[in-house]
Amino acid sequence: MELTVPNYKFWFIVGSQALYGEDDLKSVRKDTEVIIKSLNDSGKLPYPIEFKEVAIDAETITSAMKEANYRDDVAGVITWMHTFSPAKNWIRGTKLLQKPLLHLATQFREDIPWDTIDMDYMNLNQSAHGDREYGFINARLRKHNKVVYGYWKNPEVQQEIADWMDVAVGYNESFNIKIARFGDNMRNVAVTEGDKVEAQIQFGWTVDYWPVAELVEEVNKVSDADIDKEYADLEKKYDLVPSAGDNDPEFFKEHVRYQLQEKIGIERFLDQRGYTGFTTNFEDLHGLKQLPGLAVQLLQIEGYGFGAEGDWKSAAFGRLLKIIAHNKQTAFMEDYTLDLRPGHNVILGSHMLEVDPTLASTKPRVEVHPLGIGDKEDPARLVFDGSQGDAVDVTISDFGDEYRMIMYAVDAKKPDVPAPHLPVARQLWVPKAGLKEGATQWIHAGGGHHTILTLTLTTTQLADLATMFNLTYTDIK
Repeated sequence: MELTVPNYKFWFIVGSQALYGEDDLKSVRKDTEVIIKSLNDSGKLPYPIEFKEVAIDAETITSAMKEANYRDDVAGVITWMHTFSPAKNWIRGTKLLQKPLLHLATQFREDIPWDTIDMDYMNLNQSAHGDREYGFINARLRKHNKVVYGYWKNPEVQQEIADWMDVAVGYNESFNIKIARFGDNMRNVAVTEGDKVEAQIQFGWTVDYWPVAELVEEVNKVSDADIDKEYADLEKKYDLVPSAGDNDPEFFKEHVRYQLQEKIGIERFLDQRGYTGFTTNFEDLHGLKQLPGLAVQLLQIEGYGFGAEGDWKSAAFGRLLKIIAHNKQTAFMEDYTLDLRPGHNVILGSHMLEVDPTLASTKPRVEVHPLGIGDKEDPARLVFDGSQGDAVDVTISDFGDEYRMIMYAVDAKKPDVPAPHLPVARQLWVPKAGLKEGATQWIHAGGGHHTILTLTLTTTQLADLATMFNLTYTDIK
């Protein structure tokens, strides 16, 4: 069953003051209602906006911000300074606000009405004035807010608001992410380690260890009828190819069915305990017949975060980015091998078995092949080619004194040649900075080999996310 996100909304608070009288305040409210309705009707916003207040004093602002904090359905606050709003009124409320904040720097009318403009119009339409007063106090408070500047009907402005909304929802949902570690981290590997307590403090992630034996108990409870249903669904969605590994049809079916048994068992284990992501480790498979491969891929399609070799940071970060991207073309990934020929520079990304099919540009094929690692039965997996387009490759690393996010924009590419002896998913990319420059900076920055590759999110959205978490980040260009 696909993981879902609650029905969030965003509050809109417009700044003004009582200096110009009740008629102007009525105009402020009327103009704000027009803007909110237009934004909601635009079809661009992933979540609705609700008009909360015309804020003219500190008490009103403080009360609204305190209420936003405890309302679970409110993902963030959008503010607009229609007239001049004395910024000292915003200090207490802004300091107390614990939800993402967007300052929409706009004005109701796009142009200046030179034929009719007078001082009454100037007094009412002081957004340029109010934005700077309000912006100063946010800067003074070191508030990690977003500023979107421009006319509210502009499609680019609306898209900026929409992109920020997705990030804000991700920020809120981050505190609900729970990762189950089946076994520990891969032995002697550095980058997959991390401070779980600090991760829970900064990102809200809960990370728990579970012995593989307890997962095995859940896997062994799965009935043949449950596997039959899952197998029938698999046949409808994918091409089942027993011949790809020169397998006997019964051998193939048996091994595919066991992956489905693992998938059902893992999912039930997670759902019963409220987990939204998990890790596996090929060095710790006692009691399992196969390293989960197809099982992991199918769970990622449903929105679960995943990290290989015990990499809980990638599992949690992947789940978070899947939320922001609405689970579209956002996947756990690993740098594997390179083409260093002049004019052909590219990175081949993949993993042993577990690449997320949300990246697929070809219809995935179910195949069974030996793995050569983990000393278990031949696992089934989905084999496909990745997608092409603008993308971002990003990772989280623990440096002891802080977490850091490292990313670069990349050109994602589809393979243009076959690889008949490589039965895994294949995704190519090259940093927009160039392979030599981008990879050199990545290595200097301490970026790991496990990443999240997304063709849906932008570096701007990831920078906004880092800002919300007060997270150090490096954007390689």
